[in-house]
Amino acid sequence: MASLGRIAGISGIVGNLIAQRPKGDSAWRAAFLVGLVSGPLLLMGLGAGWGNVVNYPGEVIGQPLGGVPLMLVAGLLVGLGTGLGSGCTSGHGVCGLARLSKRSLAATVTFLGTALVTVYVVRHVLGGGA
Repeated sequence: MASLGRIAGISGIVGNLIAQRPKGDSAWRAAFLVGLVSGPLLLMGLGAGWGNVVNYPGEVIGQPLGGVPLMLVAGLLVGLGTGLGSGCTSGHGVCGLARLSKRSLAATVTFLGTALVTVYVVRHVLGGGA
């Protein structure tokens, strides 16, 4: 943001790359997304144990426990949520709060409050989780 005035909100970067395609604005968005995906893939490819889950040497962070179809549905729901919330947690929680945005503060408090309630209900009411 300091050098280009761009905000690193992933939903905005992806949304504008796919839907609007502003003239002359696609290259940096595509490069950002390639870097976002290629970094973890590079670490996994090196096989140096980086990114492994602590105390579970055979497991890799991000490996879907519920299977790929469930992860695809979850990803689509996250995308829907970022559209409804006018941004994602990285956009509001990191970038928006750094700019002292009142809208981002309200969104972040809502995200965190919803997460707290969800964890409580899943663990203590439904009896799931660890």
